[in-house]
Amino acid sequence: MEENLTQEQSAIIKIAMFGPESTGKTTLAIQLAEYYKTVWVPEFARDYLQEKWNKNQLICDVDDMLPIAYGQTKFENYGQSIANKYLFCDTNLMVTKVFSEVYYGYCDPSLDKAAQEHEYDMFFLTDIDVPWEKDDLRDKPEGRKSVFEVFKKSLIDNKKPFITLSGDKALRLQKAIAIIDDLAKAKEMGFSSRDFVQIYEHGIPLGNIQKQLSIFKNGVLKTDLVEPATLFNGILKLSDQDFQEKAAFFDSHKSDLKLVKFVPASGAASRMFKFLSDFLNEYDILNESINAYINRKKDNELAIFIVGMDKFSFFETVHDKLKEEFVDFDSLDRDYKNYYFIKLLLASDYFDFANKPKGILPFHKYLANIATPIEEHLYECGYYSSSNGNSRLHFTISEVHQDQFENIISSIKSKVEKESETLIELSYSYQNRSTDTIAVDELNNPFRDENGELLFRPGGHGALIGNLNDLEADIVFVKNIDNVIVQNNETIALYKKALAGILVELQQKIFGYLRLIDTNSLERGQIEEIGRFLKEKLNVEIENGFDELSLGNKADIIETVLNRPIRVCGMVKNEGEPGGGPFWVRNGSGVVSLQIVESSQVDLNNDSQVRIMAASTHFNPVDLVCGIKNYKGEKFDLTRFVDQNSGFIVERNNGGKPMKTYELPGLWNGAMANWLTVFVQVPLVTFNPVKTVNDLLKAAHQPK
Repeated sequence: MEENLTQEQSAIIKIAMFGPESTGKTTLAIQLAEYYKTVWVPEFARDYLQEKWNKNQLICDVDDMLPIAYGQTKFENYGQSIANKYLFCDTNLMVTKVFSEVYYGYCDPSLDKAAQEHEYDMFFLTDIDVPWEKDDLRDKPEGRKSVFEVFKKSLIDNKKPFITLSGDKALRLQKAIAIIDDLAKAKEMGFSSRDFVQIYEHGIPLGNIQKQLSIFKNGVLKTDLVEPATLFNGILKLSDQDFQEKAAFFDSHKSDLKLVKFVPASGAASRMFKFLSDFLNEYDILNESINAYINRKKDNELAIFIVGMDKFSFFETVHDKLKEEFVDFDSLDRDYKNYYFIKLLLASDYFDFANKPKGILPFHKYLANIATPIEEHLYECGYYSSSNGNSRLHFTISEVHQDQFENIISSIKSKVEKESETLIELSYSYQNRSTDTIAVDELNNPFRDENGELLFRPGGHGALIGNLNDLEADIVFVKNIDNVIVQNNETIALYKKALAGILVELQQKIFGYLRLIDTNSLERGQIEEIGRFLKEKLNVEIENGFDELSLGNKADIIETVLNRPIRVCGMVKNEGEPGGGPFWVRNGSGVVSLQIVESSQVDLNNDSQVRIMAASTHFNPVDLVCGIKNYKGEKFDLTRFVDQNSGFIVERNNGGKPMKTYELPGLWNGAMANWLTVFVQVPLVTFNPVKTVNDLLKAAHQPK
């Protein structure tokens, strides 16, 4: 036999089956070759060892390893020469290497070197979740798990691209075909096999990566603002009596509805404490006073923090810790006291506030306790997101923070339930890693970290449309984790319930019209009524030429317009807060609709668009009530109503290198772009977010 361990090079895609004996490698190789109309490379060792047994009744030993490797290399090189685009290898030299090391504690250096050098576009690591089948050449079923782990470790140690295949024969084949098809596409896109495995393990559909790279190269289309939405022109204004009546209407109907309060709460509080982190990084206490630093940096935020320090709900806790750490704390200079207070507040081995989620931070001080945003949301739930004595609260969180959320909730839940006279059902979800987006460099090529790996970033709050889509509810109240205030739940509840009342009232009309269409009961005389309803209540104009259509075609158009999710959004008067606002927007098809628009979506080099943006009278406080079921009581697929062209490109820095990332269409921006939308002016009392720690010094967050 020719003693050659050199693997010949080729442009074909080579897939190697890899795993312990009796894990379905041969079956899968044959199936894949048949599916892709190509050849597969059988296991040389099987016939070689069978012949050895038949002749001399001798089993495999260490001296057989090199002859098996030579024979396998010859088989593979021949198969490669006649393959059609793909080659499927039942085994490979890496299997021989592992077998030699496991069973004989030794691997010939030339085999070891060749096994590491042989390249495959993908290894399929076959799992041990299939029955072990005995034959003359196989060892024994015992210890399969430990052998499997050795095989897996060898792939990791030798940096081979691999994906584990589990399940029965049919499922493995189905998975393998999907992987191979995507691998071929990834190769065409310029990704390596290792890149592909990284994308696959992240769970990101390859098509999403392709779209994101296209967006980086072509840019995001800027929003075409027509005019701001204002009172009586897109924003509904209610009297105090109106709010009372709408809230009462909701209360009278909520017993038939499943309600959920949805609170995005996954973000860490790093931005909340950014000016304090900057201070610790830049300030030199040995050579400068804090007052001099404030003047030099014009850091008004730091000055406000220090002046109001004793008003924070966490002041006493941090202060007591300082006195515990510094025996002579009371005698320290004022600058040192303030410096160490800030240092302990942010230090990872003390309070570490900047790295914790906002939801668990101490926000409000009451006579008997200090409340976190979690506790405030629990109380709020009982006031408006409850029916039949039950309330449901859903937090979207980072998985690593769930224990912290649960610890707080377990300590206060029974108390809140008793006081609010409601049973609270808690649930959690995480932002799915499959919604992460790929980062690129300045030339729009995939960004790579110091290890040469692709970099993915969370897709922003727009990714939460998937979490919202998974909820089982009729009505969903959406509110950010940091928008809570001290002891004003009844007032907040009035406006929340009023928004819900508007939504339920609109739904009753919409569902009635859709049922008429569904039962072919719509009459010509009702078309005009529906047209007025669309324009006056939903701010929707029917397309030109509608009047000339047949009754059936009119019904089809009305059904398309009405049969979609609906949101009623509170809007507050704009007092200079950064963020999005309500506008009339023209889409690519020329259709004008109400949308919530962020400044990053607007072409700030276009004077006309800037003037429209500046003329905005209202601000989006993220105060939404959503109807996510249709007239048949079926859940909408919310992902069908996303404007996929309304994301954000953000310039960032990683390890000193510039990069660009893509954020998905925002949850209340592009992710809800094709919903029915109603804007309602609500009082400023409903909007008290905590963007920086100093916001906690505002009256809404201080004891009454």
